[in-house]
Amino acid sequence: MDAAEKEEISVEDEAVDKNIFKDCSKIAFYRRQKQRLSKKSTYRALLDSVTEGKESTRFQIINEAAKVPLLAEVYGIEGNIFRLKINEETPLKPRYEVPDVLTSKPSTVRLISCSGDTGSLVLANGKGDLKCHITANPFKIDLVSEEEVVMSINSLGQLYFEQLQIPPKQSRATKENEEDTSDDTTQENQEELGLWEEKFRNFVDVKDNGPASIGLDFSLHGFEHVYGIPQHAESHQLKNTSDGDAYRLYNLDVYGYKIHDKMGIYGSVPYLLAHKLGRTLGIFWLNASETLVEINTSGDTEPAVKDALTQTGPVAVKQKVRSQTDVHWMSESGIIDVFLLTGPTPSDVFKQYSYLTGTQAMPPLFSLGYHQCRWNYEDEHDVKAVDAGFDEHDIPYDVMWLDIEHTEGKRYFTWDKKRFPNPKRMQELLRSKKPCGH
Repeated sequence: MDAAEKEEISVEDEAVDKNIFKDCSKIAFYRRQKQRLSKKSTYRALLDSVTEGKESTRFQIINEAAKVPLLAEVYGIEGNIFRLKINEETPLKPRYEVPDVLTSKPSTVRLISCSGDTGSLVLANGKGDLKCHITANPFKIDLVSEEEVVMSINSLGQLYFEQLQIPPKQSRATKENEEDTSDDTTQENQEELGLWEEKFRNFVDVKDNGPASIGLDFSLHGFEHVYGIPQHAESHQLKNTSDGDAYRLYNLDVYGYKIHDKMGIYGSVPYLLAHKLGRTLGIFWLNASETLVEINTSGDTEPAVKDALTQTGPVAVKQKVRSQTDVHWMSESGIIDVFLLTGPTPSDVFKQYSYLTGTQAMPPLFSLGYHQCRWNYEDEHDVKAVDAGFDEHDIPYDVMWLDIEHTEGKRYFTWDKKRFPNPKRMQELLRSKKPCGH
C-alpha cells in the first residue's frame, strides 16, 4: 500500500459519522413547516390598518386559518437598506429578539407612501429610486430598484409564524369543561411534531414556550449566483437544496467534517449575498436560533425568447434566459427580522452590512506570530517537552495553545489541579525565555 492510499484511508477514518447529528428530516420545526406549507394557507395584509410613524410603517397581516393578526413593520435604513420585522401583535410573552449583533440602533429614513393600485401600498425612499410594493392579497412585497423588481418576499407563500401557546397542562386546567378542537392535540401528534418536547438519540429538548418557529421566502429575480451563510465545508457558490439537504446554521464542533457537505460546523452567520451582472443584493436574517436555508435556482425562458429559438438558434436564446433564485429561511424561534441590502455594487453591500454589524477589529500584534496549537497537551510536563522541542530545533514561536482538557470538568476559566498544579509558574517560565536566535 503506497503513501497516497494510506493518507486517503486516514482522512476517511477521521470523518465524523453524520448520523450522530440531525438531518432535516429529524428537525421538528422543519417537518412542521413543510407539513403546514403543503396546505397552501396564505396570508393577506390588512391595508386599512396601516399607520405611519417616524421610524416605520406598520400594518397587520392575517392568516385565515389561524385568524390571529401579526404586526408587520417596514423601515427605511440609512444607506439604501430596508428592514422588515414581523411579530405577534399581542404575544403571551415577549418573543426573543437578538440584542447584541447590531453595533447601534440603525438610523432610519422616512419612507414616503405613494399611490398604488387597488389592494396595494407603495413605500419609497426619499429619492424615489427604491420602493417596496406591498400587495394585500395574497400578502407579498416586491423590492423595486429603478422600476425593476429585483426581489420578491413571500411570492411563494412560505410565510410561516407559530404563535406562542399556553402549555397543554395549563390549557387543560383552564378548559376543563370545554371540547378541545385544536389540531395536533393527541399525544402521538405532539411527539411526532415536537411541539413541546423533541427527542433525538439520548437527548431530550424540552420546549418551555412550545412551538415558535418562523419562516419566509425570498425570490431573487435574474440571479443565479448566491453565496454566504457560513460556515459550511461546501463550494463557494451555494448549491440547490432540492435533494432535501438544506443548509443548516447550527454551531457544531465537528473535528472530522466532510468537504462538499451542507451540514453546519463551527460558526453561523445568517448573511446571504446574490450577484448578477450589474447588481448585487444581500439578505441579513437577524435570528440567533437554529436556522435552515433552502435554495432553488432555476431559469425561466419567456415566450418571446422561445419563439426566437426557431429563428436565431439556441445560443442567442441562452443569453436571454432569465434566472431566478428562491431562498427559504426557517428558524426555530424568535421573530422575523430581516435586512434587505440593496447594493447595487458588491462594495455597497459590504458597506451596508458593516454599517449594521461593524467592521473587523485589528488583530493584536502577538496574533501575527507563530502559534503552536493542537489537541491536546495533557499536563505541565507535556507543555515543557513541546517547548523544549522548539528549542532543540531552533524554531521560534509566540503562543502555545492548550485545549479544553486543561480545565476542571471542561469548565471555562478553571484548571485541572492534578495535571496543571501550578499554571502561573508554567506560564511565567515560558514567558521568561528569550526568543530563539537572540
